[in-house]
Amino acid sequence: MRRIENIIEGIERLRPFSPIGGRIIEISNNPNCSFADLVEVIKYDQGITANLLRICNSSYFGSKKRITSIKQAVSYLGIDEVVRLVVMENSADTFTKEQKGYDLKEGELWRYSVSSAIIAQELAEKKHIGNLSLVFTSALLKDIGKLILHTYVKESFEEIMELVQDQGFSFREAEKKVLGIDHAELGARLAERWNFSRATVNIIRYHHDPEKASRKDPFIPIIYLADSICMMTGIGVGSDGLAYRYYQDVVDRLGLSDTELQKTIATFLDKLRGVEELITVSGGN
Repeated sequence: MRRIENIIEGIERLRPFSPIGGRIIEISNNPNCSFADLVEVIKYDQGITANLLRICNSSYFGSKKRITSIKQAVSYLGIDEVVRLVVMENSADTFTKEQKGYDLKEGELWRYSVSSAIIAQELAEKKHIGNLSLVFTSALLKDIGKLILHTYVKESFEEIMELVQDQGFSFREAEKKVLGIDHAELGARLAERWNFSRATVNIIRYHHDPEKASRKDPFIPIIYLADSICMMTGIGVGSDGLAYRYYQDVVDRLGLSDTELQKTIATFLDKLRGVEELITVSGGN
């Protein structure tokens, strides 16, 4: 019991999103949010404003007209793109650290999280699912519990792997059995502490348990599939990816053809390279 208490206390030590970053996520999760709502918040943060202007005027976007105000930037990029960039900026420093318990070297968790978010957004677009900002943000943050739990996983790695290898546990199931909590539940508690939307909290909590999602909920299966695609392509596998539960019935529920999935896999690496360029342009990662 004391170990769980220590793990939970780690929530207080983890640096949360900036107040402005958190507010932007909150606004974007409202399907009725507007350009004006975002501009009103962003204009008070010099760092976010400067980065967005720098990105808009970079060669990647290649705007023919120079963007000089945050209002122009939001109008030019669009709500979903602005939210995507702000969330990645806020997470880059924290997610790039090495996660030894999960055998993820420096930068691997960030690259995996961004890859999952890119794929999830593309799958959501193919299925005409609304609220792309919610999909991207939740996919990016779904493994945030690993930022705290990796130390405890490292300490108990042999015991966890014994359950995986000898008793057929998934890595996450073994993690919960040994530590009393898994990274998905811990991540959900972090999201609650930071006042993220109920939808984001649920996605983080159940992204490894898509069978528990309502059949009317498309978000958790989409993000679970994006996670699975990352595993299949060898991105961010780490120690837990070597013992991963795959739910074919959940994937079938989405009704995506093999051709659609193959196209998604084929194109996302180019998109990832573009994202990495943007983060470099804006001074992150």
